[in-house]
Amino acid sequence: MRGALSGLTTRGRCLLAAGIAAALCALVLNERDLLRVAIFAVALPVLSAVLAAGARVGLVALRHVLPERVHVGNAAEVRVELRSTGRVPSGGLLLEDGVPYALGSRPRFVVERMSRKSSVGLRYPLQPVLRGVHQLGPMRARITDPFGLAEFERELGGTSRLIVAPKIVGLSGLPVGAGLGTGDDGAIRLRTGQGEDDAIVRQYRHGDDMRKVHWRSTARRDELMVRVEERPWRGGIAVLLDARESAHRGSGPSSSLEWAVSLTASICLHLHRHGQHVRLSTEDGHALAGGQSDGGHSDTEVLDALAALRPSHRRDLACSNDPGSGRELIAVLGATTPSAVHELIKYRQRSVRSLAVLLDVKSWAGSSEEGAADPQEVARLLTSAGWGVMIADARTPMTTVWTRLCHSTADRMAVGKGGAAW
Repeated sequence: MRGALSGLTTRGRCLLAAGIAAALCALVLNERDLLRVAIFAVALPVLSAVLAAGARVGLVALRHVLPERVHVGNAAEVRVELRSTGRVPSGGLLLEDGVPYALGSRPRFVVERMSRKSSVGLRYPLQPVLRGVHQLGPMRARITDPFGLAEFERELGGTSRLIVAPKIVGLSGLPVGAGLGTGDDGAIRLRTGQGEDDAIVRQYRHGDDMRKVHWRSTARRDELMVRVEERPWRGGIAVLLDARESAHRGSGPSSSLEWAVSLTASICLHLHRHGQHVRLSTEDGHALAGGQSDGGHSDTEVLDALAALRPSHRRDLACSNDPGSGRELIAVLGATTPSAVHELIKYRQRSVRSLAVLLDVKSWAGSSEEGAADPQEVARLLTSAGWGVMIADARTPMTTVWTRLCHSTADRMAVGKGGAAW
């Protein structure tokens, strides 16, 4: 009884107090009619509280999320089945489901009356704007009686999980050279005669092995040319995502980190669909997907890993070994300093293909920042180390970034400022 009376509203408490006061006056004045009114005034809120408490006990909510995994910008639907299992019919119900702000506003429903042993189906849409592993619920029900004298709040059912994967952009083509594609990586293919293997040559770069100088093409072009050994790559491709919080700008769905995560997910799925084995890792070497010995992964593994990814609190890049683990490497980097670039490249061999997307994070911050590293300077350092580089800002389409990265070479730096020519 005490638990039931605790649910009385202000109106119910006032009516109960008035009934008690009227009963005392009726006893003092010996007024039987007033006593009858007092008994009614006391019994009505008490009975309403008991009935509302009984209805609260007999409610169950079952939630279904369709689908359980969705991409940013796509819609999902939640279906809730509300059942009344008690012996007492439920009066007015105000229902509210717990929905994170990244999935939309919290839905509210009003159910006028539920008879005993009945059920009601409810549904509402979700429009995710931010990736993550989101929890829905619990659903809260506010139960009142028809007179508004008693009110109870109860949690119905548990929570449900919705995985919101990054937005995927359709890409086309593969990077040239070195087993990623069919191009020649800026080199020249010479057919010297029948029965002799083709030779792929390029201009000599500082640090190249002199034993690889192709003297016939050197004499023909009057400049040093070296032979490029084109071998099919069976070790897979490594994709590195710079998830440092300090390396990105902006907040929410429009931040540079979310842009980088979306590009990384698009690259991994695109390469995997072309039969490539991809290993996805963060700047600290932690493998998010494809950590098996064969370097393979599934699309679901990549999407789930990136959906749950949280920014790292590392201040700078610090590699203790080759970030690509001997594989060809595609790195998506935020704000990077020249010293961090040296950490990134010092373990990389020039003979292994390395590509990088540099984010000009100032365009996501909305204003210039003092002391921020110039991406052009970082790009020159990577290019001199034999990397193919593409600089992207907030206005550069991801398809443009990928297309230009695919055709970049160690001797050419692609600069994508708002889709400008490179």
